[in-house]
Amino acid sequence: MPDDVRWLSATQQRDWRAFRDGTALLFDVLGRELDESSGLSMGEYEVLVRLSEAPRRALRMSELADDLAHSRSRLTHTVARMERAGIVRREPAPDDARGVNCVLTEHGWQVLVAAAPGHVESVRRHLVDVLDDAQLAALGAAMRVVVTHLRGPGCPPAADGAAAP
Repeated sequence: MPDDVRWLSATQQRDWRAFRDGTALLFDVLGRELDESSGLSMGEYEVLVRLSEAPRRALRMSELADDLAHSRSRLTHTVARMERAGIVRREPAPDDARGVNCVLTEHGWQVLVAAAPGHVESVRRHLVDVLDDAQLAALGAAMRVVVTHLRGPGCPPAADGAAAP
């Protein structure tokens, strides 16, 4: 083994594994419960949330991919599936003939309104209510630092130009 490797200490290894296992288990249960209650995947739900928060309930596909930290191709497949279900539509961007907007339909809004209460309850039950206020604040602060790093110049973008996850 190379001598210049900066191995994790026992404490760092413990914390890394707790993070890795905790996030995997959390996203698995949240995704499963969301699918069971609404038929939506986590990716689809996040697309609906981002569009619902955007002006005119529309975002450029490239902006949506960056916001979600998805590759362009992954988002394109997700949006195509959602478009077939009638919950979003794609249309040319009015300010750029090459650009495409993803727009939340009225049906998509109703799907989100129906799905949100159950999903929020799952997030509360499996994360928010499990931690005390200080732990939740520390988790949020730590993850904002990681997101800033991963979206910054020190981390190469994904192969298709999307922000690094």
